[in-house]
Amino acid sequence: MIPILDWSQLAERDRKALLQRPVQAVQADVLATAQRIIDRVRADGDLALRDLTRELDRVDLETLTVTGSEMQDAAVKVPLEARLALDRAISNVRHFHGAQIPKRLVVETMHGVSCERRIAPIGAVGLYVPAGSAPLPSTAIMLGVPAQIAGCPVRVLCTPPRPDGRADPATLYVAQQCGIENIYKIGGAQAIAAMAYGTDSIPKTYKVFGPGNAWVTAAKILVSRDAAGAACDLPAGPSEVLVIADDEARADFVASDLLAQAEHSPDAQAILITTSPRLARETQAQIEAQVRRLTRREILNVSLGESRLVVVDDLATAFAISNAYAPEHLILQLRDARQWLDQVSCAGSVFLGQWSPEPMGDYWTGTNHVLPTAGAARAYSGLSVSDFLKRITVQELTPAGLTQLGPTAQTLAQLEGLDAHAQAVAIRLSALAERGVA
Repeated sequence: MIPILDWSQLAERDRKALLQRPVQAVQADVLATAQRIIDRVRADGDLALRDLTRELDRVDLETLTVTGSEMQDAAVKVPLEARLALDRAISNVRHFHGAQIPKRLVVETMHGVSCERRIAPIGAVGLYVPAGSAPLPSTAIMLGVPAQIAGCPVRVLCTPPRPDGRADPATLYVAQQCGIENIYKIGGAQAIAAMAYGTDSIPKTYKVFGPGNAWVTAAKILVSRDAAGAACDLPAGPSEVLVIADDEARADFVASDLLAQAEHSPDAQAILITTSPRLARETQAQIEAQVRRLTRREILNVSLGESRLVVVDDLATAFAISNAYAPEHLILQLRDARQWLDQVSCAGSVFLGQWSPEPMGDYWTGTNHVLPTAGAARAYSGLSVSDFLKRITVQELTPAGLTQLGPTAQTLAQLEGLDAHAQAVAIRLSALAERGVA
């Protein structure tokens, strides 16, 4: 049974413990394991990938690459109803993300001084689609669509193999719809390592994307710290949800929202913060009743052990707690939910009102479901097209512009003790003076 806690009765130490993620307790072990996997892949390439797949996924692969025939088979194996649902999701995600393409920026900061910002796609990107306890073709949509819109020329997709040695057909169908051709049956930290450093089979990429378990997240962090590795999108680890609800919220709705995220994995976390003790009790009862009808009870029995129902005195306290926790998903089941939106400063994605269940954002609304977790929403945003683009600045000065701005640059260079900086300007100003340009 998920405990009901009264925030006002908790000591500061207990409040901090309440908001701690389950994975934090083993972070050092996770990082160490991920590093060992990365080292193996860097040392032995494809051989290490095959060995790790045999050890961790218990699958003996004939080839790491998804072949053309496997792609063709996948399209046939996905039922028509599922293909139509995936097509609709792809369409909505394209619609929302297509509007995100930034424009080229040109500004004349002063006469004769022009500054530009040009947009260019990242040359090679790695897309990781999890398939641990369940395949996630929706993640292939969330990565594949913005990468395609951005125009990244090389797109590499890795996803864990099924027990039969094949990739999830629905994930392959999505990849096909997004024009992805480089697809590999590799999962976990080893997939991140392969995309970051490259192997004989898998091209090296410059940035890796996608959610995953604690080991995947750790691997992304580690390769992003290495100049020879690859940048990463954002810390997207075990799933989490926080619901803020008042006394008008429906307990069955709240319980279903908590369970929808808690079922992802044993290290997922779900938290309710409410001003209503009655709602907390009814939600607790609803969770117990609904769990009995769900197929992923084994996972839920673990993840719910790290979940909480918290009663607070007022909504101001609820939002203060939420912003401190910085949830991946924030659901506001409040009367006039929109009027509280300005109180949200730290969250990956927000779901307003009782008719906006979180799974709609996972699949169909058009927003991206690759979101910052573990408190990273304090500084990170959810995935967008801009994450697949580089912004390159350009500056151009005319002789008149350099004449006006050059002395200022010399003054600042001298202030910082950088003589060579000042000299690079002074030489040009002297040349202009010799030419009679003032």
